Amino acid sequence: MSKPPGTRQSIIDAVLRIIGEDGVAGVTNRRIAKEAKVSLGSVTYHFTTQHEMLRESLLHFVAEETRRLTELAAQCQTDGMDADRAAATVGQVAWGTPFDSRHIAPFELYVQAGRDERLRTAATQCFAAYDQLAARILTGLGVPDAERLASTAVALVFGLQLRSLATGLPAEELVDAIMLLARGAQHA
Repeated sequence: MSKPPGTRQSIIDAVLRIIGEDGVAGVTNRRIAKEAKVSLGSVTYHFTTQHEMLRESLLHFVAEETRRLTELAAQCQTDGMDADRAAATVGQVAWGTPFDSRHIAPFELYVQAGRDERLRTAATQCFAAYDQLAARILTGLGVPDAERLASTAVALVFGLQLRSLATGLPAEELVDAIMLLARGAQHA
């Protein structure tokens, strides 16, 4: 039986849900306390500023996402890579992240990092993990200069995910776009 999350983690989880539902503007101490089922004093005890709360929420997401992506990157390195495996891995990254409020929150936090440079280090850490996985996939496919192209592949994935989120349409073309990029790079 797993132990219930502590107060601090409950607050972070609530912040991510709220941001995913109503954006950063929806984050208030009263709403966090209600969502996390903690006292209002607990919120201010654990986080003295909203910036600290946003930063810790983004860092928590980054830690979880980095762990997941690092595991996938390690599997790519040990299991080998071909076009089918690359497509499956890209699909796992793209569709392994459901667009519920908890997974919409990072998009909001990345935009907030554009406004608040204090959040940029956390955002940079997450993108570095995405880049590492993309570089492993592209290297496995025999793409020359995979490290240089990794950030482009990540940008393509994020752009298509954001498009899917904004339109409500599935990002089915995501795997095709990544494979097109990989094939084009192989012949460049």
